[in-house]
Amino acid sequence: MLALDTKQAWTDFLEFVKKKTTPAAFGNWLAPIVFVDGSEEEVQLEVPNIFVQEYLLSNYKEELISFLPVRENGEPAIRFVIAKTVKTEEKAPTPAPIAYTVKAPSPFEVDLNPQYRFESFIEGAANQFVKSAAMGVAMRPGQSYNPLFIHGGVGLGKTHILHSIGHHIKEGSKKLKVQCITTEQFINDLVDSLRNKSVDKMKRFYRQDVDVLLVDDIQFLQNRLNFEEEFCNTFEALINQKKQIVITSDKPPAQLKLSERMVARMEWGLVAHMGVPELETRVAILQSKAEKKGLCIPSKIAFYIAEHIYNNVRQLEGAINRLSAQSRLMNLAITEEMVEHALKEMFQLNPQRKVSVEQILKAVAMVFEVKISDLRGAIRTKEVALPRQVAMYLACKLINDSLQMIGAAFGKTHSTLLHARKTIEKKIAEDELLRRQVGIVERNINLD
Repeated sequence: MLALDTKQAWTDFLEFVKKKTTPAAFGNWLAPIVFVDGSEEEVQLEVPNIFVQEYLLSNYKEELISFLPVRENGEPAIRFVIAKTVKTEEKAPTPAPIAYTVKAPSPFEVDLNPQYRFESFIEGAANQFVKSAAMGVAMRPGQSYNPLFIHGGVGLGKTHILHSIGHHIKEGSKKLKVQCITTEQFINDLVDSLRNKSVDKMKRFYRQDVDVLLVDDIQFLQNRLNFEEEFCNTFEALINQKKQIVITSDKPPAQLKLSERMVARMEWGLVAHMGVPELETRVAILQSKAEKKGLCIPSKIAFYIAEHIYNNVRQLEGAINRLSAQSRLMNLAITEEMVEHALKEMFQLNPQRKVSVEQILKAVAMVFEVKISDLRGAIRTKEVALPRQVAMYLACKLINDSLQMIGAAFGKTHSTLLHARKTIEKKIAEDELLRRQVGIVERNINLD
């Protein structure tokens, strides 16, 4: 393997891993590595410091072995040199790092995903409240809900909403500086600044230049006290200047292993819960994504898929991608049999027994300490009306019958059922106690 071959192999390695890592991690750790020389036996790489060397070997050993020469012991045949040991006085001095200014964005800033916009977000009962709050923030940054904290499970659309806010603000006000990052990118930015002794520039950028800070996956700040303190200081500086902050997480603030100070800051504004989309919304998501792929899925098939894939939106998108490939490559029509064969690994088995309205009423009555007969009756006192609405909400969520069928089981109309569902979804997004009570009811139903 000649030097030219190994140089190309290193380029191929970089292209390969660039697709697998975040722009922040690539720019911080891999882009600074310079190919110096290479032969059949060994490759020589120049790294800025020992940290970059350790990062490369600990995170990409298998990929390095696939692209570059390998020693007899199975290790990548790489000889590292620290940058200062190979640079000479004749070489041009290293350019001064670009300052964090409005015109020169952070090297770790990510582009907003062009697909993630409010227009392409499928709204349903489970995410209606979150979308409304997000649009309020996007139209009046720093004036409505600040901070806005969005939490929910993986793949439910939190990042979509976050980027949608960014797009709306950037298009509505060209003067506002929007910084959308993941927590990992914030940490990488801070590490890089510490290493380059440019922490003051970073602080100036985040605390003065940024007008809207959008942070994804704040749960990765857990158990990292120094980084948490820096983020908290940044948070307070922006809030004091009435600059908008939006944060996403897989858990509500109180359940994160963060300091009381940090939790209190995040609960200052509005905490909104992103729920699992109900059946009708999942069907709408499926058909929307299929349409973008040029795929026609009959309504009956869409309902069949949505009944078996219900945890998150990413799985639905994966199902569409798989069906699209199968349909085009194998020239197959999309039938229930074809879908079952193509998606059998993705399908989640529903419980053998169907959840009934009786089971839901029994569990609700036990947790809220009311009588089942009262839940079925017409009493409208607060002590009974709220549990009744919880029962209707859970029936909509857990029973895959039509709303008319479920409503009939309660002796209520379709519109009453919809109203109850929307009311409870809004309340559990704001009321931690109620959210826990509903969770207990649901667990009791599953154990019944």
